[in-house]
Amino acid sequence: MRVFQSMFSPPHSTSRHSFSGCLASCLAVCLAFAATPSSAGSRILGTGGVSAIEGAAGGGLSPWAVLSSTASDQEIGATAAATRAWVDDYRLTVTGASLNVYDRVEVSVARQTLDLETLGGELGQDIYGAKVRLLGDVLYHPWGIWSFGVQHKRLVDGTIPTALGADETSGTDVYLSGSKLLFSAVAGRNVLLNATLRNTDANQGGLLGFGGDQGGRSWVAEGSVGVFITPQWIVGAEYRQKPDNLSVAEEDDWQSLYTAYFFNKHLSLTGAWLDLGDIAGLPSQRGGYLSLQAAF
Repeated sequence: MRVFQSMFSPPHSTSRHSFSGCLASCLAVCLAFAATPSSAGSRILGTGGVSAIEGAAGGGLSPWAVLSSTASDQEIGATAAATRAWVDDYRLTVTGASLNVYDRVEVSVARQTLDLETLGGELGQDIYGAKVRLLGDVLYHPWGIWSFGVQHKRLVDGTIPTALGADETSGTDVYLSGSKLLFSAVAGRNVLLNATLRNTDANQGGLLGFGGDQGGRSWVAEGSVGVFITPQWIVGAEYRQKPDNLSVAEEDDWQSLYTAYFFNKHLSLTGAWLDLGDIAGLPSQRGGYLSLQAAF
């Protein structure tokens, strides 16, 4: 424990203001498109998912194949989200925004800040994402919807991850996701399934750098299942496999039990119970998660 405490101190970075400007610009674009006649709205409620912690449309922990908002193939949609997760020794804050262009391409941006409440200091990273719908539809296509995505991640300050043995302070994940809604599958309720295959070298999603003394890039699996109790309310579970690249900071898979409520096509609230395992030498990190998303 003392080894970790000696490494963790508040970071300093000149990139904080530049990212804030980028995020503000993205939010401004969201609001601008919300005021245009082509704003999102034609797709069915809930078919854009919510904002995952890395900014892409999906669940809380993992991206799904669906694209953000409810924009159809003739519309442009946008989302903005604020997320807070708190576990035993850490607190994560995420702000992000995304743009859906004709239900074919999604671009997203997110800032993650991890407060090290026990060790002291904070870690942060910026995430720039893009997702392309390859084929299908989550509702009516027999194979569901399939999308390919990229997430480029950059640490705000790489001092701590480098001290822990990370090879790099930036990295890029690529993933393939498939999602399918099964009508009346469980007790007359609709069931949403998602599977994601990700290639990554990110430690703790990138917050502890990329690669390490135990390995580099690897393929990991992610999955989720959700049951629509009503057309507006879904409950389910997510699982995210993780690489384990740092010998001094053993990494466990992430899992959650979640619920999301779609008040309408423009506003949703997601809550979850998280089990994130060991993080940076501190064991059994469990806690809660809340995320508010606005879509246009």
